[in-house]
Amino acid sequence: MTSFLFQGFIRDIRYSPLLRSKLKIYSLNSFDINTASTCGIVELDSPENTLAFSKWVSPKRTRSYPFARIYNTYYLNTKKVAVIPVIKDEGLAGDNDRINFITFSWMSLLNVYIILAWYEEAEKAKGDAPKLTKQKFNADYVKEKIKEIASYQLN
Repeated sequence: MTSFLFQGFIRDIRYSPLLRSKLKIYSLNSFDINTASTCGIVELDSPENTLAFSKWVSPKRTRSYPFARIYNTYYLNTKKVAVIPVIKDEGLAGDNDRINFITFSWMSLLNVYIILAWYEEAEKAKGDAPKLTKQKFNADYVKEKIKEIASYQLN
């Protein structure tokens, strides 16, 4: 049996999107991560000063396919942010998902900032199973972190 050893260094990522989604633009003053679409643009203080965001509903990368949301913003020449819940507790009859360290590595490789957020509101799901639904992030916290990242000068 032949074995191979591959070594390398990722020097540059080049990306030319073929299909681009029309992204909704939100003013930072009225931005609420809970009512915003799954990805879009936040206008910070002028139309020229923006930040792209993607919103994850679960910290698991395989459950809701969040990379598609990141790729929808990747062509933009601006900072990119992923708002990711640290944990998603869906109740006694649901899953209890936690963020994985590989997610940090991938986001770093893609030059995407991470805002680790948490759900502070939820509703009991209809039905007999003790599950949670309609979970909401702390919107003020997310907005403050967006401001912090906007003023941060390194990648």
